[in-house]
Amino acid sequence: MNLAVDIGNTYIKAALFKNAQIIWHKKGLQDNLIHVLRPLFEKYNIHHLIYSASGKTDDRLISFFKDNCHTIAFDHKTRLPFENTYETPETLGLDRLALMAAANHLYARQNVLVIDAGTCITYDFITEEGRYLGGSISPGIEMRLKALNHFTAGLPKISLEEPKTAPIGKNTKDAILNGVIQGVVYEIDQNIERYISDFKDLTIILTGGDQHFLSTKLKNSIFANSNFQLLGLHAILEYLLND
Repeated sequence: MNLAVDIGNTYIKAALFKNAQIIWHKKGLQDNLIHVLRPLFEKYNIHHLIYSASGKTDDRLISFFKDNCHTIAFDHKTRLPFENTYETPETLGLDRLALMAAANHLYARQNVLVIDAGTCITYDFITEEGRYLGGSISPGIEMRLKALNHFTAGLPKISLEEPKTAPIGKNTKDAILNGVIQGVVYEIDQNIERYISDFKDLTIILTGGDQHFLSTKLKNSIFANSNFQLLGLHAILEYLLND
């Protein structure tokens, strides 16, 4: 069995794999991950672990990993199971690379667009030949809501929810929600249309924290997968072990 761990700025996501299938997954704070994982190591025979860190890592956590199984730190020097043509690979987020690894593994010989709707909305594309071409980055929903409050004198800070009246907001709160939500949905749909016009037989994956909120609002056909990044980390681990 193998374990994949993604260490973010606030949360950590982990998944346990058996025969390339997720049999356990968890999202939580970094502070209590050792407490969560210790029973897992006691119950299962975990052979290998891969982790990526976009946030600050706790040395105790990494030591715990290394004390319990063969551990691989995924970074920009790690060999990849696809061709990376990005011009500045050292600035490319590890999360985006993991998403491309999942796309390359699960949808081999297909053109794949992966949309990660989280703090930022990232669009990343890999060709049917397994060549990662790049993508784009824009502010996520929460970032847009915070920006409206931060850069204006009178607009309130609000949390994401469905507006009571749509598409026309009849109060300031609903006006903001409608503007931000509709803006994101239109952006995603238009990006998808552009890729569809340029690449045949396009497979579209939607993932990230706002995936569930957005998936029913998009007009284009998509596959939603909340564990896509962890699947990518595991694909990279298997590639390294079998290379």
